[in-house]
Amino acid sequence: MDEQGGADRDYESYRILVGLWAGENPVKTGKLLVLFLAQAILAAALVLAGGFTRGNWPVCLAGAALSLAWILSLGRTTLFQARWRQKIRELARRYPGDPRFQVLEPPAGRVDAPLIVRAAGSVPSAYYLVGAPVVSFLCWVVALVVLAG
Repeated sequence: MDEQGGADRDYESYRILVGLWAGENPVKTGKLLVLFLAQAILAAALVLAGGFTRGNWPVCLAGAALSLAWILSLGRTTLFQARWRQKIRELARRYPGDPRFQVLEPPAGRVDAPLIVRAAGSVPSAYYLVGAPVVSFLCWVVALVVLAG
């Protein structure tokens, strides 16, 4: 097959992978919002049931269990997206001079934005997507330990 045909076939694969990668963003956002909503409901249930008392250990256990489920769920979604991003980068490396393969790579140079935007925007989403349920899990586990003590 000629070189152009190979590039066209690779570009079609690239487009599909970018679509898969981009399609996970609303999924991650939705999962993160539901995590926060569930945590707020559990915290409210704990307060309404009398706060940190021994009798409320089931609420803390539910919070820890749900947080663990979100760790796994968000971790899997993030892992899929990382795998697709890796394949996207592999294809892009084959065609460094073809701008069609460079849509996900940020342009070189300083971005003209406030420092807070540059700082917050430089944090990889995998950190807070997995970090948020990890922190929730640890808080619920600490609550369980305090209630057991």
